[in-house]
Amino acid sequence: MDPNLQRRVQRYGWDKATEFYESFWEDQLSPAHEKLQAMLEVNEGDHALDIACGSGQVTFPVANKVGVGGHVIGTDLSDKMIELASKNAISKKIPNATFQQMDAENLIFNDQHFDIVYTSLGLMYFPEPIKALNEFKRVLKDNGQLGIAVWGNRKRCGWAEVFEIVDKRVASEVCPMFFQFGNKLLMEKTLKGIGFGNVQLEIIQTKLKYNTDEEAYGAAFAGGPVALAYNKFNNDVKHEVHEEYLHSIREYRSSNGYEIPGEFLICTCIK
Repeated sequence: MDPNLQRRVQRYGWDKATEFYESFWEDQLSPAHEKLQAMLEVNEGDHALDIACGSGQVTFPVANKVGVGGHVIGTDLSDKMIELASKNAISKKIPNATFQQMDAENLIFNDQHFDIVYTSLGLMYFPEPIKALNEFKRVLKDNGQLGIAVWGNRKRCGWAEVFEIVDKRVASEVCPMFFQFGNKLLMEKTLKGIGFGNVQLEIIQTKLKYNTDEEAYGAAFAGGPVALAYNKFNNDVKHEVHEEYLHSIREYRSSNGYEIPGEFLICTCIK
């Protein structure tokens, strides 16, 4: 897919998903967010950059750690996500977290500006991830820390059929490189090739828990990366994709709902 088209798909897709994102994904993504926070060495007074910050699920804990002498800027391609994160900062009374709409591959910050740069479950969506990683390195101070969380191996993510289900109904792939960096060897090789050192990687397993069919397919379609395409489907097609997706996850259903397996790769490294 053309990178500019992919950016538009992600920008306006996440605008569509914002309404449903927190209710469908906050708990399900927390293992990855919490592990990344644990691996990052955050100190009081640090200045941090949260790329693809979404509604601020990692921004706010990091802001609390850097304290009143520090600051966290959250950026996201989606205007609606930035609006939601800004409202959350006010409601949570966290003044040292601010948010800006921005492309991760074209950061509007000076060189060597931040002590920490991180992206929690954002790298998979960037059309040109190497360009983004070089931008992260540029804005990091010498010896600054980079943190990344991505989804892991496709075969260990039981919800992954959602992409194939949508892709066969649209003109081009929605997230063509989604699982690319879920490979530990590729992630390590890429980061070292860009010039990062002391690469630390961990894989964690998780379960995505949903109580009903509606929650399971709502998360997959309305609250996630395929939201733009999904919102263009008519009601008949929406019913088709719901049924097809539920069939793909049927083995994970029990009397209590769904427990869909997933995997995250978490890593940190030093500039």
